[in-house]
Amino acid sequence: MSHSTAVLGAGALGLTAALRLAQRGDRVTVIEREPLPGGLASGFELQPGVWLEKFYHHLFRSDRRAIGMIDELDLGDRLVWKQPVTATLRDGVLHQLDSPRSLLGFSPLPISDRIRMGAALAGLKAMPDPRLLEGGTAAEWTRRWMGERAYDVVWEPLLRGKFGDAAPEIAMPWFWARVHDRTQSLGYLRGGFQQLYDRLAQRIRETGGETRFGMSVTSVRPDNGSLLVETEDGSERFDRVISTFAPRLTARLVPDLPAAWRDRHDWGRAYGAHCAILALDRPLTSAYWLNVNDPGFPFMALVEHTNYLPAADYGGRHLVYLGNYRPMDDPLMSAPLDTVLDDFLPHLARLNPAFDRSWVTDAWVFAAPFAQPIVTVDYRDHIPPFRTPIPNLWVANMFQVYPHDRGQNYSIALAERVVAAMGDAS
Repeated sequence: MSHSTAVLGAGALGLTAALRLAQRGDRVTVIEREPLPGGLASGFELQPGVWLEKFYHHLFRSDRRAIGMIDELDLGDRLVWKQPVTATLRDGVLHQLDSPRSLLGFSPLPISDRIRMGAALAGLKAMPDPRLLEGGTAAEWTRRWMGERAYDVVWEPLLRGKFGDAAPEIAMPWFWARVHDRTQSLGYLRGGFQQLYDRLAQRIRETGGETRFGMSVTSVRPDNGSLLVETEDGSERFDRVISTFAPRLTARLVPDLPAAWRDRHDWGRAYGAHCAILALDRPLTSAYWLNVNDPGFPFMALVEHTNYLPAADYGGRHLVYLGNYRPMDDPLMSAPLDTVLDDFLPHLARLNPAFDRSWVTDAWVFAAPFAQPIVTVDYRDHIPPFRTPIPNLWVANMFQVYPHDRGQNYSIALAERVVAAMGDAS
């Protein structure tokens, strides 16, 4: 039986769900407020045909669903795999820290702590699932099994950079996934991941679906057995709706969701993502990814994209991300570019003493809300099911990928699961 289905949001999750439903014969309409598809993985055009993500992205070898989608859309020949340097800044020095061998040479920790930390990480890699870790925090576990010095030097700065004051509360299964899922080999779609999302949107249209960009949803209401989706351009009825928005945003858009659902699922905190991107006329560091573990920096990570792909791919520009997660009311999230640069750029000389502001030939700044859920130990109890109490209203969002971290791969996998659940319910 064919249904008319609205998919709210055109990130990896929404586009994958829309494609699968269209392939099953649904009359699918994707509605997205941004002018192009991709969600948090969308990009901007640096030069004709060359895109760069607004927020840094790569794949791991374990990201089989994302790799499969890239192959399905005939983009596999553009997927590049490399092993760039991941480093940690400690006491003003860049220390490579991305393999067992580099861990053994990580001088900020004594050798006994390096061996202890390596054994604990190997145990997490080998652990097939994190059920035994439920109820514990990453802070407690790393202190116990890796030691206080490893926590203070390596893990506490990373947790605090990502989760702020909530760092001591973060659930250990989330930390397990961060270790278990990652590989030293990283993948990138040469020319930018925007190609993947443009191709997904194109394939949806070719399969009979519709994509509407630059359109904001203002409400969703049940009405005589169907669902009425209100947008800035008017209203339209659909048999089914999938909201890929964060639960808090879905709760705002759907006033008829009952109090019991809101009490359980309109819950918790999330941070926004913020990235300043610099185009430089020369390299800045020797690392691709740098965890900034020294205090006093206004950014938590530095990702030098052109230490992965060559600067020649970008007209000779050396591209550097300066990344943060912050509360959505943090002044940084709405600060103009010049203010961000005045705050950030002086700190680059701490990484490269030769740095001068004249190296910067261009710069951009991007911010997005609800980018990083705060994954506390009680988080699992508040994850919403796909089906809501409102008939034919479904929710699927990155808050449901627990214990895995947000990412393209787990969004695509979640889309396949919600479409299967919808098929079972038909």
